[in-house]
Amino acid sequence: MPRNPFLAFGALLLAAFLGAAAFALLQPMLPGSDRAKTEAIVRDYVLAHPEILPEAMQKLQEREVGKAVAANRSGIETPFAGAFAGNPQGDVTLVAYMDYACGYCRASLPAIDKLLAADPKVRIVYRELPILSPGSRTAAEWALAAAQQGKFRPFHTALYSESRLDAAAIQRAATKAGLDVAQARTAAASAPVQQEIARNMQQAGQLGVTGTPTWVVGDQMLSGAIGFEGLTAAVAKARAAGSASRDAAGA
Repeated sequence: MPRNPFLAFGALLLAAFLGAAAFALLQPMLPGSDRAKTEAIVRDYVLAHPEILPEAMQKLQEREVGKAVAANRSGIETPFAGAFAGNPQGDVTLVAYMDYACGYCRASLPAIDKLLAADPKVRIVYRELPILSPGSRTAAEWALAAAQQGKFRPFHTALYSESRLDAAAIQRAATKAGLDVAQARTAAASAPVQQEIARNMQQAGQLGVTGTPTWVVGDQMLSGAIGFEGLTAAVAKARAAGSASRDAAGA
């Protein structure tokens, strides 16, 4: 690997153009002078077209995220108790990492509802990622307790409709959702709920999640309030990739 940072970038881009495996096989076969010429050509091209660097790095990041998702897919896509919506047997699973203190998460609720109404084959899996405030953690615990009672969505919707996130708001949401409050209070402090939050935090770290909402669908990870169109496009891309994989497997 070249030690000069420009040559390192050049090698990265050449790997992107030719394929990492092809470049790894090609490099030892080149005489030293030819290898130096190749690196110089790539370096000059990069310096003349620096705009390709962000694109190359984005492609590399997408590839690495795809690997991380594939390695942890079962844990990412398997809901905790009833913390999901849509078709339980859906052909595409959209995973939403959310925090009840997150305004962008609240703003995304209409887009999720619209997607569920428009696509009968999609499943939404909600993953609690309480990273914004101490109240986020308590809210996440109660949401998972609601999921154990089969009332995740009513609680989820009721709590996001509150103007602030505090103990009183959580209790009002629990009442609106029809929870057995005493049972939910015990469940919120239970080992399964605490372990679920810990797993979500670990998964988020492995995926490089930096905020909420974050969406995982297929091999893609997207960040922010991307709206109905963004969610629809991501689901369509994942569905197409899944169909292509099934066709290839059956060929």
